[in-house]
Amino acid sequence: MSADPSVPVVADSSARWPVLIGVWGVYFSFGVVIASMAPLVGSIRADIDVNNATMGLILGAWPITYILCAIPCGMLLDRLGARRMLAISTLIMAVSALVRSYADTPLELFLAVTLFGAGGPMISVGAPVAIAKLYEGKARATAMGLYVTGPYLGGLVALAITNSVVMPMTGQSWRGVMVVYAGLVLVSGVLWLLVSARRAGDLGAQSGAKKYNLSAFAEIVAVPQVRLILAMAVGVFFLNHGLNNWLPEILRSYGFSAVAAGYWSSLPPAVGILGVLVIPRLATPERRLLVMACLFAAMLVASLLLRSEQSALLATGLILQGLARGSMMTVAIMLLMETPGVPPERLGLAGGMFFTAAEIGGVLGPVTLGALSHWSGGFGASLWAVTLVCCCLFGVLGAVSCGAGRPDGSVRRN
Repeated sequence: MSADPSVPVVADSSARWPVLIGVWGVYFSFGVVIASMAPLVGSIRADIDVNNATMGLILGAWPITYILCAIPCGMLLDRLGARRMLAISTLIMAVSALVRSYADTPLELFLAVTLFGAGGPMISVGAPVAIAKLYEGKARATAMGLYVTGPYLGGLVALAITNSVVMPMTGQSWRGVMVVYAGLVLVSGVLWLLVSARRAGDLGAQSGAKKYNLSAFAEIVAVPQVRLILAMAVGVFFLNHGLNNWLPEILRSYGFSAVAAGYWSSLPPAVGILGVLVIPRLATPERRLLVMACLFAAMLVASLLLRSEQSALLATGLILQGLARGSMMTVAIMLLMETPGVPPERLGLAGGMFFTAAEIGGVLGPVTLGALSHWSGGFGASLWAVTLVCCCLFGVLGAVSCGAGRPDGSVRRN
């Protein structure tokens, strides 16, 4: 196995698995907290008296902070290392979940959710960099596919058990649910520190880290492939965050109970787990654009089928959504991490730029779908917005195929 000396790779392959499990656990709790609000929208709305437009702002609050923190977190990651960054992130996420349980007004809940965005990028940027340091080639693709199942399984669990298990356990208190999930995040942080202790050196500060200035950003943004990936990221996260946050309410508008909507909403992340285990391995350099086109097509068809109240069509739409939403992000981040022109010592910064761009879509998705629902009195217009974004993503792929980049990830030199 060859490796760039500036990117340390653990020689003992068996020793990498505890670290991968630890990353997975932190990312699992990340997914639980993200998905925890969606099945509670009805209870929260009744408790603190908010409409769908305001609730959309609350659901989209944490990506706002995420946007501001992603690039600084990427810089800090290169200096502090993944181990410390992931530990800090779990503390911030736990505090965010706990503070939500004390919110009595929409503003207080908005601020509590906003805090989550300070910890989120530490995981989103830190996890793939940790994997990139410990794995190469096909092993890296497999490892990335495995750890990315964490947030999807976390989201699946949150959607499936929040109303059916945790709410009854806490006396039908959405505030109690937040306390339970805060405890879960803290446990994942402690486990991460334990399993990563032996590999603290490999997951420490980047030995080749440089000082950051405008030239560092310009160096990365100058790569055409990077600009296209950033554009894709905006659209992908618009779709993911928009549907992740509003799907239970969309289903409830069709007459589903809160518990049934939770179970049906868990279908996409369940399918997504299988998708991220298989699809990234299919996205070899020569097939990446084709795979991405198929994923965009699946999401486009899903946006049409989700308008149906017929169980078979609705289930098909949910399955297609699940296949697409997890793998789109995974393939995009693989493209970024392996793009020529992004040096190893800039991986943290590049990851921060990716998630900064992505979370612009992460804000716009929930806010747009919530506002359209409030103003139109239903979710038809919201789903048309999803369809429109899918079409825009095909336009980005068209720009790639017209010469901005090549399917193998290299940059066309003119």
